[in-house]
Amino acid sequence: MRVGIVGHEGLSDLSEMLVRGELWRLVTTFGSYDLVGVTCLATGPETWFAQSVLEHGGKVEVVVSATAGRAGAFAGEDRQTRQRLMNRANAVHRLAPVEVGGLGDDTCRALVGMVDELIAVWDGRPEGHAAEVVRAAQRAGLYVQVVWPQGCESPAG
Repeated sequence: MRVGIVGHEGLSDLSEMLVRGELWRLVTTFGSYDLVGVTCLATGPETWFAQSVLEHGGKVEVVVSATAGRAGAFAGEDRQTRQRLMNRANAVHRLAPVEVGGLGDDTCRALVGMVDELIAVWDGRPEGHAAEVVRAAQRAGLYVQVVWPQGCESPAG
């Protein structure tokens, strides 16, 4: 089973704890031999999901946008964790720039096209990247499991 992830960045410590627990619960419903987690390794839920998949014995594949690929993929304080997870990935899908016929930075379309279902750590608001990916997945007929445990706080901004 190929399972994608999208999620809000910038969650509080309490929300992180709640989401990590729910992600672990969901990941362990799959047989480890059958699970491939597909992620862009954005900070927060996407990284936590990849860690859970690997700890459960599944495989991880990473989608890297054309811009991130040119910039060295990761920046920020959790750069080392994200790089370590990418190094453990079974596959890294680097999107080609639009000017050469690739998807460029359209990780939404790439992710939705690679998975059987989607986990969305999403507060249900209609704007933002998570909402865009959820809508694309629903249009594609994918099952979308929304994760937003009681007590989670929407990210600032």
